[in-house]
Amino acid sequence: MQYVSTRGGVKPVSFEQALLEGQAEDGGLYLPARYPQLTERWESFRDLSFTELAYEIVSLYATDIDSLILRAILDEAFSTFDDDDIVPLVKIDDLHVLELFHGPTLAFKDVALQVLGRLFEHTLNTRNQVLNILGATSGDTGSAAIAGVQGRDGIGIFIMFPDGRTSRLQELQMTTVRERNVHCLAIDGSFDDCQRILKSIFNDIEFKRSASLGAVNSINWARIMVQIVYYVYATLRYNEPVTFSVPTGNFGNILSAILAMQMGAPIRRLILGTNENDILARFFVSGEYKRGAVQQTLSPSMDIQVASNLERFIYLYLDGDSERLVQFMQEFAEKNHAVLHRNGHVDTTIDAHRVDTDETLKTIRDTWERFGYLVDPHTAVGVAAAAHARSDGPVICLATAHPAKFPNAVNEAIGKSLARHPRLDALYEKQARKVKLPADQEKVRSYLEANVIS
Repeated sequence: MQYVSTRGGVKPVSFEQALLEGQAEDGGLYLPARYPQLTERWESFRDLSFTELAYEIVSLYATDIDSLILRAILDEAFSTFDDDDIVPLVKIDDLHVLELFHGPTLAFKDVALQVLGRLFEHTLNTRNQVLNILGATSGDTGSAAIAGVQGRDGIGIFIMFPDGRTSRLQELQMTTVRERNVHCLAIDGSFDDCQRILKSIFNDIEFKRSASLGAVNSINWARIMVQIVYYVYATLRYNEPVTFSVPTGNFGNILSAILAMQMGAPIRRLILGTNENDILARFFVSGEYKRGAVQQTLSPSMDIQVASNLERFIYLYLDGDSERLVQFMQEFAEKNHAVLHRNGHVDTTIDAHRVDTDETLKTIRDTWERFGYLVDPHTAVGVAAAAHARSDGPVICLATAHPAKFPNAVNEAIGKSLARHPRLDALYEKQARKVKLPADQEKVRSYLEANVIS
């Protein structure tokens, strides 16, 4: 399988090259040159375990990884999960919930990042290379990425996060890790500032090469690839087309669902839920992509005004027209506003909704009172968005984080102190360490220069 950049300025690369580069050198994001079709093999997948299905899907894309090695990587990655089903599907009355939070850091990011860390280690070892991962997180990506690569040979990891704008537990999951290859950079700004710094540094090709930089954010194709698996896995549990409701910030999770549809998975529709940072909800309703100020909410992983993976969607929407894509992205970069079209809804298969703080709290409370089931604020956004949408057939809400990661919001909503997990309780007893930096590219670059492994 070959991979092409959305911006069309580099030659196609192999899976391993796309994995290690993260972002293409022309500033674009990698996508596969084609999407294998699953329709003819669909029935043969029904009895597979999650790990077995993961091999069938991932092997279609990671074609330069030996099959036995790939199976071992996937087996080891998913052995770290607490539930035998890895991503159990729970039906509670009329609510269908796909629980993606049974990994080491209790967030959906673990599904892909436990695989990604092992793919990195294998590829670096075979090539006798090192990698310094630079990431930006609005909450869960950082801890999941750290959990995937902490202590691994030949890998350093530098995670930027907006200081004071993640939950306390999200920060502790990052800053209490003691391995020497882990660096937590608390940036005085928003997640969008972190993301801007990351992209600026990656766009300096000479520095990227000299520092052996790579990415774990969902700009890395391997993240998107592994996430496709749980959409296919959940869809296989039904004998009719399904709808997924996805709480959405950086657009990587829901993009994986879109690509599952490209591969022939019988997904009827997608429901996109945002919080008050509703740039994506507005975009899909109007065709206008207009940046606003980042608002702090109860769902900090979605406090984003620039969604990196939207670039991949627009590339697909424009049928691979890189020239038009670049024009759109440049216009947005210059004006904080760009228009894809002026004819209303961008995609009739995507139903977008904004869910504010009051509705988020109400949804947490109502879900507990009706079903005795706790959801975190991000998952609540997805559940609330699903309630606004009309859809035939099953609607599956993605539970993207364990409720114990956001105890203040959950406990406030239900009026009880129930949002706890022993793994998280233990964090309060550990010593934290972080490096505070201004939202300045040069300051971050200087820190990297002094601390990267070579």
